Amino acid sequence: MSDKTANLITIDRRRARKDAARLRPRRGTTSDRVIGTTSHIILAIWSIVVILPLLWTLFSSFKTTGEIFDSPFTLPASWAPTNYVNAWTKYNFGQMFLNTVIVVGVALVLVMLLGAMCAYVLARFSVPGSRVIYYLMLAGLTFPVFLAIVPLFFILQGIGLLGTLPGLIITYVAFALPFTVFFLYSFFKSLPYEIQEAAYVDGASEWRTFFQVMLPMAKPGLAAVGILNFLGLWNQFLLPVALNPNASQYVLSQGMAAFASAAGYEVDQGALFAAVIITIVPVLIVYIFFQRQLQGSVSQGTSR
Repeated sequence: MSDKTANLITIDRRRARKDAARLRPRRGTTSDRVIGTTSHIILAIWSIVVILPLLWTLFSSFKTTGEIFDSPFTLPASWAPTNYVNAWTKYNFGQMFLNTVIVVGVALVLVMLLGAMCAYVLARFSVPGSRVIYYLMLAGLTFPVFLAIVPLFFILQGIGLLGTLPGLIITYVAFALPFTVFFLYSFFKSLPYEIQEAAYVDGASEWRTFFQVMLPMAKPGLAAVGILNFLGLWNQFLLPVALNPNASQYVLSQGMAAFASAAGYEVDQGALFAAVIITIVPVLIVYIFFQRQLQGSVSQGTSR
C-alpha cells in the first residue's frame, strides 16, 4: 500500500468518526430535562382542566335535576337518554340544530368560494387598487364585531331579512370573509406561475384554470381555513342574539341561552346539559377527524 493510499484511508476514517459523532443522539442536558418535565406537567394539568368539565357535563346530561343538585360529582343512577330526547323534541333543540347546520353549512360554502376567488385575484393578478382592497380586508379583521351590531340590525331590517336564516347567513359570510382572504392570500401567492401559464397555453380559460388547476393546489389552505371558519361560525353567539330575534329561527347558541334563563332555577338542568353535549359534539368530531390536516396546513402556510 502506498503512502498516498494510506493517507486517504486515514482521512476517510477521520471523516467516518466525525460523521458518527455528529449523528450520535445528543444526551439531554439538565436544563433540557427540566424544561421537558415542566412542559409535560403543565400540559397534563391543562388536559385535566379541559377534560374534567367535559366529563362532568357528559355525566350530568344523564341525571335528573335532583341528582345534579344532590350529588353533582357522582355517576348517574341511570344511563337512559331521556334528557337527550326531551332536549331534542320537547325543548325544540332538534329544530335549533337543523337551523345551525343550515346557517353554518351555507355560510361556510359561500365564504370559502368567495374568499378563495377574492384571494386568488388579489394574489395572482395586477388589478388596479388590489393592494388597497387587500388592506381593507385586513382592516376588517381589526374591526370589533359589537360595533357593527346596530348598523347590521337596521340594514337587515331595511331589506326584510331581520330574524331570518338568510339574513344570518349573509352576516356570517361578511363576518368570516376577511379572515378567509387573509389566510388564503399567502397560499395562492406562493403557487408557481409556470403552472398557471401552462394552463393558459393548453387553452384553459380563467375559470377553468382557477377551479381545476389552482384551487386543488391550495387544498391545504382551504382545509385549514374551512375548519377554523366552521369552529368560529358554529360557536357564534353575539350575532344571532342581536340579529335573530325570531324564536322559530333560533340557532343552538342563542337557544341554550334562552332556555337557561327562561325559568330560572326551575329549568330542566339535565336537558340543558344534554343540549350542551348536542352542541359541542359536532365541533369535537370535526376537530378529531381533521386535526392532523389542520396542523399540517397551518405549518405549511406559515413556512411559506
